[in-house]
Amino acid sequence: MTVWRVPLASLVLHEDDLAAVVETYRSGWLTMGPRTEEFESDFARYVGARHAVAVSSGTAALHLMCVAAGIGPGDEVIVPSLTFVATVNAVVYAGASPIFADIASLKEPWLSAEAVEAAITPSTRAVLAMPYGGHAGEIETLAALCARRRLTLLEDAAHAAGSRLHGRHLGTFGAVGAFSLFSNKNLAVGEGGIVVTDDDNLAATIRALRSHGMTTLTWDRHRGHAASYDVVRVGYNYRLDEPRSTLAAMRLRRLDAENAQRARLDERYRELLEPLNLIVTMPAIDGLAPSHHLVTVVLPDSVDRERVRAHLAGEGIQTSVHYPPVHLTAAHLRPDADLPVTEEYARRALTLPLYPHLSDGEQDTVVNALTAAVSYDQVSD
Repeated sequence: MTVWRVPLASLVLHEDDLAAVVETYRSGWLTMGPRTEEFESDFARYVGARHAVAVSSGTAALHLMCVAAGIGPGDEVIVPSLTFVATVNAVVYAGASPIFADIASLKEPWLSAEAVEAAITPSTRAVLAMPYGGHAGEIETLAALCARRRLTLLEDAAHAAGSRLHGRHLGTFGAVGAFSLFSNKNLAVGEGGIVVTDDDNLAATIRALRSHGMTTLTWDRHRGHAASYDVVRVGYNYRLDEPRSTLAAMRLRRLDAENAQRARLDERYRELLEPLNLIVTMPAIDGLAPSHHLVTVVLPDSVDRERVRAHLAGEGIQTSVHYPPVHLTAAHLRPDADLPVTEEYARRALTLPLYPHLSDGEQDTVVNALTAAVSYDQVSD
């Protein structure tokens, strides 16, 4: 196992987090119950949504979002290819067809509203946007486009916990938003997700589908609020358990402070990287307070990214690529997809380490190693 001097992401749990989780285990009630309800209430209030429904993973959140929104066979859903594969898988789970659209530019690696509009057909039912790195991208333009063309806007807000545009939380611009609680996310518990919506009917559907389509839950029956149940539709076992709900509620209290640390580090990266001949992506826009989930750069065309990554790895620095384009994976291969910007970005982009407790010294180590690697390739060329 590689021990990184500077890992890509790192999670620190506080003593009060651990104490709260231990208390939950000692309570004797571990499946979905009062602590999950409390976390849902806290998260709904935090993002400004009417409803929040906690589930077992971000992928489960995406799947339930699509099914509850009525996505099904014969429908097309426009998606980015520059995303984690779960975004696209969820559309397929629902029986619909993903239609890939290009990103805006190498500096703006989010779904292009212009490309989305060009991809609309009579079969298009929805647009599934992903706020890349926690940046709003063109979400307001996409919302206006969907309203004009009578399409459903859905948001894969996995990167966006704590991201706000003009005071409005990302994940609430569409009909439904899906968040992830995976270990590398800003609000991390290991595995988990949460779906948000202002629509009462969609929320009721999501809650029912989360637990086998049952009319009452085990917690309801335990409290004596129900003696039996009916199954009103075929659902899933997508419940979030009490220990992870407890941890999520505890970590939510620190999310804004940790995102502020990310923001400071993001700004410092930009200052340190400015002398290099590369693109630092996701520029600031008026009214946006992003989560700063990722820091990514686009290397010069002449630079061998894999050699750069190998050099950084040799210095004990972990990097990644967000993401291999989904339309080029074996499971979703679309060789006819016209996504030149996505493919160029995926070929040249590099994700650098970022987490709230990354020290200035560790950040200097990353930048110095990257500077040496990029300079070597440019001189050699």
